[in-house]
This record gives sequence, C-alpha cells and structure tokens, in this order.
Amino acid sequence: MTQPLLKMTGITKQFPGVLAVDHVNLEVMPGEVHGLLGENGAGKSTLLKILSGAHSPDSGTIELGGQTITLVNPHQAQNQGIVTIYQEFNLVPQLTIAENVFIGREPGSGAFLNWRTMAAKTREVIEPLGIHIDPLTLVRDLSVAEQQMVEIARALSMQSRIIIMDEPTSALSEHEVVRLMEIMRNLKAKGLSIIFVTHRLDEVMQVCDRITVLRDGRNAGEAAVKDISVPDIIRMMVGRTVDDMYTGQHVDPSANDVALKVTRLRRRVNIQDPHAIILHDISFEVRKGEILGLAGLVGAGRTEIARAIFGADPLESGEVVVDGKGVQINSPEDAIQHGIGLVPEDRKQQALFLALAVRENTSIAALGRLATRLGFIRARQEAALMEQYRQTLNIRMSTPEVRVRNLSGGNQQKVVIARWMALQPRVLIVDEPTRGIDVAAKAEVHGLLHEMAAQGIAIIMISSELPEILGMSDRILTICEGRLTGEVLRKDASQEKLMSLMTRQAAGTAIPTA
Repeated sequence: MTQPLLKMTGITKQFPGVLAVDHVNLEVMPGEVHGLLGENGAGKSTLLKILSGAHSPDSGTIELGGQTITLVNPHQAQNQGIVTIYQEFNLVPQLTIAENVFIGREPGSGAFLNWRTMAAKTREVIEPLGIHIDPLTLVRDLSVAEQQMVEIARALSMQSRIIIMDEPTSALSEHEVVRLMEIMRNLKAKGLSIIFVTHRLDEVMQVCDRITVLRDGRNAGEAAVKDISVPDIIRMMVGRTVDDMYTGQHVDPSANDVALKVTRLRRRVNIQDPHAIILHDISFEVRKGEILGLAGLVGAGRTEIARAIFGADPLESGEVVVDGKGVQINSPEDAIQHGIGLVPEDRKQQALFLALAVRENTSIAALGRLATRLGFIRARQEAALMEQYRQTLNIRMSTPEVRVRNLSGGNQQKVVIARWMALQPRVLIVDEPTRGIDVAAKAEVHGLLHEMAAQGIAIIMISSELPEILGMSDRILTICEGRLTGEVLRKDASQEKLMSLMTRQAAGTAIPTA
C-alpha cells in the first residue's frame, strides 16, 4: 500500500480563549487531490497555516515523505516543497510575470538579473498552464484567472511536492473553473499532491480523490469521494442532516403590488461608441414579497443591472418606478432615500469598513435615525439596534466592538444584511449573497432573505449557482450579453432550461416566457 506523502498527527493549536485545532489528523497521498472541508471557523485555515509554516503547533507531528519535519516559517515550508496559493493572491502587480514567478530566486550573478534566462524559464513553466503571454507582461494587466495561473506557475517553479489551493475558484467564471480543474488533474497525473479548500461541493465531487472534514476544530470524518455523496459531506460538516438547503416557504406574490419597475434601462461604457452598450433596454418588475432571481453567465450584465438601479453607474436612458412613482436615481444616496438597498458581490471591497467595529458597520447607514439634532449618536439606541440584529441574524462575535475583518465570511455577510434591515428597504438587491461562505451560513442567509420577503420586501437575487437560483426564486429572469432572454416561473424552472436561456444568442426581441 502506498505510504502517505504528508502525515499530520495530533495537531493542536490554541490562541487566547480559542482552541483552534484539537488533535487533528490529516493524510495526503502522493499524486492525489485531497479536499479539506468544513464550515468557516472549523479550523481549516489554522491547520494550513501550520502546514505552510506561518504558525507553530502547540503539539503534534508533521511527516513529509516518511521524515518528521519542523516548520518554523513559510520559507522553510517552501524549501520542503509545500507551497500555498491563497484566495487573495500574493503577487506584485507592478512587476512582470517572470519577476513574480522567480521573486527572491532571480537568475543572474551579483546585482545583475539575467532577463533572458528568467523569461525563458518562466515560459517553460507557464505555457503548459495555457498562459501564452509574454513573460515580461506586467501582472496588473492580467485577468484574475491568468493571475491565478501565475501563482500556480510560481509554485511549480519551486519544485513543489504539495500545493495548497485555498478557495481557488471563488472569483472565476464557469469556463475558467473548468480550465483550472483540468490543470489540477494534469498536475496530479505528474505526481503532485494538491490540498483543495472550497465551499463548492460540486467541485469536490468533480476533482477530489479523498476528503477530510473538520468541525469545531476536530476531525469530523474522512472518505474517498467515490464512496460518498454531497448530503453525506454536508452532514459531516454541520453535524446534522441537511436534506434540503432551500426550505423557505414560497408564496405566490402575483396579487401583491409592484414594488419596483424598470423600463428600457440602457447603459454603455462609452457614450460615443455605439458598440459599447452593456445594457440593452432592460425592462422588468418585481412585486412586494417576491424573490426575483437574475441568472446569467459571468459578464452577462447581472451586476451592471444592480449597479444601474442603485445609482452606482450612470444610465444613458431608462425609467425607474418605486411603489408606482417615477423616481430619479443618480447616486446610491438617491436609491437609499427611495428605499432601495444593495448587498454587493464583493463585501470586503464594496460593502464593509474592515477597520471599523461590527457596531459601526451595522449602524452606519441608519445614523440619520440614530443621531440627535446636533449630530451626536444616541449610543443607547445604537447599542439596542446592534443587539436586535445580533440576535435576529445570529451574528457570531465576541463583542460588537470587534473589528468586522475578524469575523468569518458568513458573519460578515450577515452584518451587511443587518445594515439594510435596519433601514427597512422597499427593495433589496443581493448580488452573490452566499459567495465564499459555508453551507450552514448559506442556509442562514437563505432564511433571512425568506423572512424579509415575508415582511413584504421585494428581493432581487443575483447568483452564479443555479441550484441557489432555482431553490430561492419565485420567478427567474435570464440574461445574456446585456439583454433579458427569458422569464421562468419557479414551478417551470430547471437547470437545463435556464442554461439554454442564459446562453441564448440575444436577439433583442420580447422576452420568451417558459
């Protein structure tokens, strides 16, 4: 029987007040893709930081190739052939591909770089990954997927034995994900081992050979992927049976009044360029208490519709009606005043103030209601507001004064939702509301959206996950190339039907209704 390439035994790490990992075991075989799974806060990050040399364990042993090793820093881990590709890339945008691949290991003598040698060696590494780009191209000019390939190329150039991939698909399109999966299989065929961290369980089933699941800092199970199902994995991750992730009650909102109606929204990147239109005469309505799903491939125009309605991007033409009254929205401030909220797809970049406390992030949009005439914040009312939504949304935090950057992804998302709940909007647009959060936090966010709909709030939900769109929506609109291409009721929807409409060559005709 093949011996494990990596064997972590009894790994324990405690931080002040927190037992992060408790006697955790992990084995990775040569030439396998091993999924490391668990909810946010389950201990995955701590375990991987120990393996990458960023943390030292309080107890336990690490064996690599049958030899016990001690890792005191990331450089030592890299020298052992353990390289980590983080979700947030560690690239220098102002440097070239070649410089990023060989940073700190540049070929040359003395103070002089051998650019020709470095470019040639870089080309040898990147071309098998499908990067047919000049190695002297600046990284800042690459797409997200190309930057990820540069990270993988750097790992390969270090003669890696184990590559740790932390949420590598979170910012990729479906086509790019397929390409990454193909590259992972090729690396496996060459004998490399990959530790794959993801919340997307369908990807686990596609590419992983075995999995290890952590829960509450302990081992919750391990299995060969061929012997397990997605419900089995979810059961191990959350400690209970989750037969249906979309258990919210759906009602027929067709008898309700229209909360938002948009007519012939048109936007172009360059007003002088007739071919730069990114939204083509978008018209639809959403009723009070309805969850309207917007489905489309990455780049189809879903986020552009949300930003246009919210006033974040200027429109060339179009009309917006809220509760039967035409409104002029030229900025997010105008949208908020008319009762429209937006939870953007990138909570860290576009929604949260990471250096501020949870309390400040929650109340910041409601300060007008919390302030005195002289502009002073009523601390007691602010504290009561924070406590109300902490309980309602089950926001897990040590104190409202903790910086929001220290919360898990799911709890950060709930803070953004709490901000809008405090304003009691008429319409809430949520763009990728569960991206990057675990299955248990997803279920909580889904429940919150159903509760808001039950209160009469109109929800417009954008998601790249078709099961989420199908499970949450009362009605679904499909988008392709900046045009609406279909409208499907919940009872008539299927993944095949939606994919057909999402990839339909936009014709600019009336929306086909399935």
